Parts: sequence; C-alpha cells; structure tokens
Amino acid sequence: MKRYDLITPEGTRDLLFEECLARRTVQKRLTELFRHFGYSEVVTPCMEFYDVFLGTSRTFRQESLYKLTDSKNRLITLRPDNTIPIARLAATRLKESDLPLRLYYDQAVFTNNALLKGKSDEVVQTGIELIGGENTRRADYEALCTAVEALACFGKDFRLEIGHIGYFKELVRKLNIDARTEEEIRVLINAKNYPALNDLLDGIADNEVTATLKKLPGLFGGEDVFDKAARLCSDDNIKSILHELKVVYNRLSSLGYKDKIIVDLGIVRQTDYYTGIVFKGYLTGIGDSVLKGGRYDKLLSEFGRECPAVGFGVNCDAVATYLCKIGEAPKPETPDCIVFGEKGYVVESMAFAQKLVREGQTVENSLFTTLADTKEYAAAKGIHKIYVLGEEEYTIEL
Repeated sequence: MKRYDLITPEGTRDLLFEECLARRTVQKRLTELFRHFGYSEVVTPCMEFYDVFLGTSRTFRQESLYKLTDSKNRLITLRPDNTIPIARLAATRLKESDLPLRLYYDQAVFTNNALLKGKSDEVVQTGIELIGGENTRRADYEALCTAVEALACFGKDFRLEIGHIGYFKELVRKLNIDARTEEEIRVLINAKNYPALNDLLDGIADNEVTATLKKLPGLFGGEDVFDKAARLCSDDNIKSILHELKVVYNRLSSLGYKDKIIVDLGIVRQTDYYTGIVFKGYLTGIGDSVLKGGRYDKLLSEFGRECPAVGFGVNCDAVATYLCKIGEAPKPETPDCIVFGEKGYVVESMAFAQKLVREGQTVENSLFTTLADTKEYAAAKGIHKIYVLGEEEYTIEL
C-alpha cells in the first residue's frame, strides 16, 4: 500500500527558516498598520458549519471546500473565506456594538484547488473589514487608502486596480440567463479568455450587452477607460456606476496615487457578495494579485443584520515569496554566543544561558560533551563567543 507519511498533501508545503521569517514580517507589518488605523483583531474558527457559506451571495462550489462532519454528523467545512465568518460574527456576537466596527484578522483560508496546479490550498491572509458607518463613500476611501498603505509596506513597486462589480452585474442582469451561465461568463472574463467568452456570448445573443461583455476584459488602463465603457453601453444605470467609479479614481489620483491606480472593469470576483467598488493589489514580479477587496452591502443582512461594509485581504504567503525573491526577507539570526558546561556543571550552564537570554542576547546551550566539539560547532555556525562554566568561568573568543 502506498504511504504518504513523508510528503505533504497537494496544495500545501512546509515552510523553513527564511520563509517563516518572511511570512512573520509580512504579518507584523500589516497588523501594526491596521492597529494604527484603529482596527481591532478578531479570530474566527478555522472550522465553520457548511451553512455559513451557503446563502444568496455566499455559495461556494462544493468541490472547492474541505468538508468533514462533527460528532453529531453535521457538515463542517474548513474556512474558505475570511469575510463571511466575520460578517457572521458582526451580525451575532457584535450585534449590539456601536458602528462603525473596524476589525482586522490574521488567519488562514483553505480551498481545494486540485485542478489548479501550483495553487496553494492553505493561504494565510491578513486584512480588514470596515462595517457600518453613515457615509459609504468615506468608508470606500478609507479602505482604498489603507490598501495602498498596505502595499507600500513592501516597497514602491506596486499597483492597485479598481473597478465596480455593478458594471458586470448590470450587464448580465439584462441577459436573463441562469446562474450557471453567469458564472461561466464570470470565469472567462476573469481569465481574459477572449475566444471562449466570444463563443459563449454568441450563443446567447447578438446585442449591445453581449458586445460590451466581449470587450470587458480589455477595459483596463487609465482615465480613458471611462469614456470607452460609456460608449459601449448607453444604459443610465451603467452611466451612474461609471460616474461613481470615476469620482473615486479622481479623488485617489488627487492624493498622489495616480501613478499607482489603474481602472479595471474586468474585475469580476468569483465571490458573489460584492456590490460596489472592487479592487486588487499587485507587487511587481508577482503574477497574481496579492490583495483583494471590495464593498459588500448585503452580506450581513443574510445573517440578520442590515449593514453596509467594505474590506480587503492580503495574501501573506505571496508577499513573503516576493520578499524572498527581492532579497528583503530577514535572515535567521546567528546566536551571540554559546554556553558550554563542563562535567558536573550542565544545569549551571543552562541557568547562565537563561540569564543571558533575559538580558536580551540570543544564546545556544552546548549539547556537546567536550569543549573541542563545542568550538568546532561554534566555528561552523559563525558563533564567535563561548562561555565556559566549570570550576572556573571564562570566555573564549573565536
């Protein structure tokens, strides 16, 4: 029988030394940023009832979920998304809390990507959710500006792409198609698969709406995108959506972000709870987005609390890979010294090591029997000082 005790499951991997330090660095920078903007941390279970992810706008493909059952044979799933559990939390345990709620999280999500080779099934995300508030436009600006600051934590080579999910939703609403066909269109636009998208839309209709959807993946760039999109479809709702997005784009540009902001009307997130502004963040040299977010005004109502919200999450693993790639990941520390206890002074040497640690030094306790072996080990690891404890205490500099 084939054994799997020496490997990790597909879509997962062990992290070693520098990779761990890089991920911790990403998490630390982001959580400190969010705290300084007034956000408080919440933690949700990595296991949730399947029903939490089964709703009008929160349905996930069953094959993409890791599922198990509890002791009462109820269906449980590993958390595939962080926003939905926090929406549940805000609508239940935090229902009586004053608004707005500024919450941040730092936890993993789990998705079965068996058909997508190279994709991680376990990803650590750090992000924010801004829930409530009288002025949703102000909240959008806060989320977008915080997203820019989050990307800027890792250098100047980044961009933020902004769109509006209403543009896509308004178009497909006019087609009178079923949910499955809408999802097919969404996937093809997201993948910028023009040939398959054209074939699918040709089979539905030949009109202004399908012509616009065919061009949607290419509505990407600067301010000129708004004029191109307006000419494609003359609907009043579409014009209103484009005007709203243009105002946001111009305001962000006026804050000095113009060279970092790109308009992308082809952002059609697969999570269906988004209702307004949507955005993605990229770091130069990383093909996939490392930040995703948007406005979701109806999600909390599915848990019994009417409340607008906006937020985003950062893929800490992808950013950590970026730091390693550009050589900015922290290196494992070389200990300041090693403590060797001669025969009969082993416990004393450990007590001395503890004293040095309390003073702020990085210390190793020698596990070797002889001083000669300890010296050889210290030289190999680049440790330049040995404390020797015995009948006499002395220091050796290497």
